[in-house]
Amino acid sequence: MEERLQKQEDASSLALRWAHRTQHAHGRIVHHHGAQFAACLQGISGTIALTSDGIGTKIEVAERLGRYDTLGHDLVAMVADDLAAQGAEPLVMTNVLDVDRLELPMVDALMAGLHAAATLAGIVVSGGEIAELGERVAGWGPRMHCNWSATALGVLRPGWQSVDGRQIGVGDAVIALQSQGFRANGFTAIRQALAVRYGDDWHRQPLGGGTWGEELLAPSTIYSPLVIQLRNSNIPLHGLSHLTGGGLVGKMQRTLRASGLGANLPELWPASAAMREAQELCRYSDLQAYSTWNMGNGFLLVVPPSVVVQALNLATSLGYFARLAGEITSCRTLRVRVAGVAQTLAEW
Repeated sequence: MEERLQKQEDASSLALRWAHRTQHAHGRIVHHHGAQFAACLQGISGTIALTSDGIGTKIEVAERLGRYDTLGHDLVAMVADDLAAQGAEPLVMTNVLDVDRLELPMVDALMAGLHAAATLAGIVVSGGEIAELGERVAGWGPRMHCNWSATALGVLRPGWQSVDGRQIGVGDAVIALQSQGFRANGFTAIRQALAVRYGDDWHRQPLGGGTWGEELLAPSTIYSPLVIQLRNSNIPLHGLSHLTGGGLVGKMQRTLRASGLGANLPELWPASAAMREAQELCRYSDLQAYSTWNMGNGFLLVVPPSVVVQALNLATSLGYFARLAGEITSCRTLRVRVAGVAQTLAEW
């Protein structure tokens, strides 16, 4: 019993050490010297935004490859980019790591990755919880299994309005930001299809110059720093779409709901070869694929035509791959070009 309690204490200390390293980004945490589990924030002015999310079954890919230092990028991306999609600046996050049993090297790798991602996003990790839940948490292989989720808080600074799509107008430009891999959604369908085709060792199957496992473990790009820089540069943002659950179709429908308009997007980033093969393995139509995955596009910006060049240049300067994908239309439809052929994927 004493050994188990000591391991729990060691795991909490590891997580706390990595979390404290993120707090140089902002002076918003009131340090309490570890006396309490909750953290206090100071100096926040503006409207608060709050969101929660997790990385789902992408964790199994990490278990199969024995690599855990990239999942923090997925966790930060899911919450920070959801806040950014409202036009809010991510400030602080907490995380909950549920495990069946503790393995300190794995906890250390997870938290090191979280630190790296939080530093990139400029978000403070104020704390969290590691819960040892035994058989209630399961996974692949003999090592520690886990589920990982987070809650993040952001702010609309004084003078900032929420970006809710009401400002979108006909003729507005849509800029697409390229996605590195599948991000952290739609993995159950991919895993099941790969298992049917290749068996339980599907993660070792070759794909391009690597393997399926390596492709699926690619860390999520974090887009929130670009959104905040666009706001700081006073570039008008009429609509924002973080393309995760529901894929490109579902998220674009949400973005356009308030305006009642549509979009013609003939120049989206093309889906990767892996996504095309996943679509074939799942026997998905184009509509199903674009309603499940981002198909190569992780985030969309709707801006006035007059600022397209400025927005593209800023994105490029920050290391993002951005392109003009199309425009907003009066027709209540979503049209894209798939493999060179224009298709109407949705009407509303």
